[in-house]
Amino acid sequence: MKENVVKDKSYQFALMVVDLSKYLSKGNEFVLSRQLLRSGTSIGANVEEALAGQSRADFLSKMSIASKEAREANYWLRLLRDSNTCDESRLRPVLLESEGLINILSSIVKTTSARSASTIHNSKLRIQNKP
Repeated sequence: MKENVVKDKSYQFALMVVDLSKYLSKGNEFVLSRQLLRSGTSIGANVEEALAGQSRADFLSKMSIASKEAREANYWLRLLRDSNTCDESRLRPVLLESEGLINILSSIVKTTSARSASTIHNSKLRIQNKP
């Protein structure tokens, strides 16, 4: 079976978020940990949906949502760090992983958007040039 980097990374990130959420809950931090858990696990779910997309537009839509969720998860991680709610040493690897996911997903969205725009443009040219 062919390896899919974004699928694997988003799944591993979700596992990291689940572990961090459990740790935060033990310290009675429930609000931020639930927000992080929701957004952090949503990334992989949207990537899975994108990979089963019925069209390029469907793929692009789900990958865009995954990218937004990655940014939201990164926000909650930074908030946990900057509010001194959690040790930076515990957050650092999760933050780095979220930044990597943001970069990968942003690149996928940009590339897919550019290809879609190019396909639409070329289709219009073919229609205009028909005799």
